[in-house]
Amino acid sequence: MKPTIADLRRDYTRDGLTEAQAPDEPHLLFATWFAQAVEIETTEANAMMLATVDEHGQPHLRTLLLKGFDERGFVFFTNYQSAKGEQLATQPRAAMTFWWHDLERQVRIEGQVEKVSDEESDVYFHSRPAGSRLGAWASPQSQVIAGREVLEQRLAALEIQYAEDQPPRPPHWGGYRLVPQVIEFWQGRASRLHDRLRYQLQDGQWRRERLAP
Repeated sequence: MKPTIADLRRDYTRDGLTEAQAPDEPHLLFATWFAQAVEIETTEANAMMLATVDEHGQPHLRTLLLKGFDERGFVFFTNYQSAKGEQLATQPRAAMTFWWHDLERQVRIEGQVEKVSDEESDVYFHSRPAGSRLGAWASPQSQVIAGREVLEQRLAALEIQYAEDQPPRPPHWGGYRLVPQVIEFWQGRASRLHDRLRYQLQDGQWRRERLAP
């Protein structure tokens, strides 16, 4: 008999997550897990799902790439005039989720979102491949266009315009930092008795607690 969707399952047995393994600061645990994901995962370890909410309360979800993190938060870059940019301008809160399949791990992060400095955006923009820099100018992100030829024509014109020079960072393009208030680390375990450790920021201090799976 052909298996149904309900029959699709696996038992997670790779690892566990105890309180003894979890430091007081969640960004330290994230750094450890991220380094292991970069080494082991077969797909992009910095891929994450970003959720925002529009003015009507409708959630929106998409996949982005994380481009930096430290104790201040988690950084990604995009067009400020895109749908997500407009949503963050109205509701500057977001959630992101990392799923590392090979490690049987998930990290969920929630918090406030702020723009990074122009200097930080400039540094990252000029580190991008030439095609990506031109693409930031060519694409009116999230706007309706007549066809792919619109993008190709705009890119061709930009390649001529900047044949002898480097394009500057578009004023409508730059970075955001999600400043975390909640970070949850999920480690798959056997029999669906997964490990879940949640950090919550309270009065400037991180409080760690275990959640039932």
